[in-house]
Amino acid sequence: MNLQPTDNKHFTLNCRGKLISLEKPLLMGILNITPDSFSDGGLYTNEKSALLQTEKMIKEGAHIIDVGPQSSNPWSTQINAAEERQRLGKILSKMKQEFPETLLSIDSFYSETVKFAADEGIDIINDISGGQFDKDMFETVASLQLPYILMHINPSFETRHHKIKYEDITVSINRFFFEKIAVLNDLSVTDILLDPGFGFGKTIEDQYQMIEDASFFGLGKFPLFIGISRKSFIYKKLNKSPLEIEKETQKLHLKLLKKGAKVLRVHNVAATRETLKIFSES
Repeated sequence: MNLQPTDNKHFTLNCRGKLISLEKPLLMGILNITPDSFSDGGLYTNEKSALLQTEKMIKEGAHIIDVGPQSSNPWSTQINAAEERQRLGKILSKMKQEFPETLLSIDSFYSETVKFAADEGIDIINDISGGQFDKDMFETVASLQLPYILMHINPSFETRHHKIKYEDITVSINRFFFEKIAVLNDLSVTDILLDPGFGFGKTIEDQYQMIEDASFFGLGKFPLFIGISRKSFIYKKLNKSPLEIEKETQKLHLKLLKKGAKVLRVHNVAATRETLKIFSES
């Protein structure tokens, strides 16, 4: 595969008829409403705590809030779509009511959860499975016509963290992307962001190579979505905990912004906003 990125910096997202410019990178704040997420499990499992955290992240500079009803860390147990919807309750609709100008995304690989979330007002679909864990996901995305975040990952929830030996990690991820994009395009889905899948089934070395090659993902034809916040490839190499690597994470964020990242998915919105400021002034 000939990797030659194009220079397209004027991406937009069509969120329910409202065009969102990605000329300046956006911040996505993480809201895990789970009991078992690795760094914040159990903190935002009710409406009050979820809304307070949402308000805090918006004040700190979040443009998007990503709501996750299921953990995907290596120790988590898979729950079904009904359990996801039970965890969500009315959180999404209340968030939309209280913060109507803020974009909401749903972090789910179940088409039924995505349909429910769309009815509650979400603007973006963040599917870590790349459409592989639910055969109806791509059809659902097509019917909803919401922007879709396509992530590279192994083909099942059970194998999501299995390390694979890649001959060329960047070429392999791009091959996956373009195969999935072709299917999505056939369904008239074109509003796609690409997430190379940091933290899922790649070695530490693979992931630092992915940072070096970030500008090549999608060959510059689609906006690049990055989620490295509190990921093990950073803290394990440094022999630190997930909560002790903010400085190192922001250095990597800045590097990725310079390589074309358009959306950063983060736990620490305030610190990343400062990184965006540094980037905009550079």
